[in-house]
Order: sequence, then C-alpha cells, then structure tokens
Amino acid sequence: MAIPIPLEIPLTRPLTEQALCSLIGMAAPGDAIEYHRGFLAIARDPNVGKLAERERADLVRVARRAVRAAEAGLVHLVQRRLGPGEFSYLAIVRARPAMAVMSGIRLAEAA
Repeated sequence: MAIPIPLEIPLTRPLTEQALCSLIGMAAPGDAIEYHRGFLAIARDPNVGKLAERERADLVRVARRAVRAAEAGLVHLVQRRLGPGEFSYLAIVRARPAMAVMSGIRLAEAA
C-alpha cells in the first residue's frame, strides 16, 4: 500500500484570508501551506515593515486566521528558516476528527 506524500503548497503571491481558509479546507492531513515568506513580526509592524498599509493589514488578517485555525485544531503552525532574517511560515494540516467533518457538512447544508 502506497503512503501518500504530504504536499507543500508554496506561496506564489500574497495569500488572502479567504484563500488560506479554502486551502486548509481542501488540503489533506500533512499538507503544508506557506502563508508568508520573510520575517512576519517585522512585516506586520507598521513602524518597521516595508509593506503598504493595505498589504500589511491583509497580512495581519492572514496571520490571525492561521492562529485561529491552529487554536481550532485544524493546523500546526511552524517556521522553516531559509536564511538570515528569512523564514517560511507554514500551516500544516492536521487530521480532521469525524465530528468536525460532520459539523462542516451541517454548516454547508444550512447555508
């Protein structure tokens, strides 16, 4: 029996909050979603970061959504060091309990 290889979903452009949620919902357990590349603490800081205000606000929303997904038990948040001051921020999808899947189905039916 073949063991599925986890997928790493690279960041190809700044990720939106909605796109992060969609990727988490579609990804298989073990898949890693890169939601930021750089130094997150600096990029989020309006006094130090180089992002425009709208880009910074979008990044803050994505980072907060990643934390909420981790708190809900949907992902593990990890960092991979790429070089000096350069990190890949990953949300690794966890296995979903059957009850969570059923709740998602019920929510979809209600909509």
